Amino acid sequence: MAGYLRELKRLLTEAGCEYIRPGKGDHEIWRSPITNRHFTVDSGTKSRHTANETLKQAGLPKAF
Repeated sequence: MAGYLRELKRLLTEAGCEYIRPGKGDHEIWRSPITNRHFTVDSGTKSRHTANETLKQAGLPKAF
């Protein structure tokens, strides 16, 4: 798999997370309804560890 971004965004959207705005560089700011906090999604997510850490920040279990 070239990257985890597409699958990561799908999981976040299904969980009710919403895109808020662009961040610095190639990052995006999202909000989680589970934790009610903002978190960063890197548009260049190629590591399963980074993808799982993003899910953790959103209050979701590991998926990769």
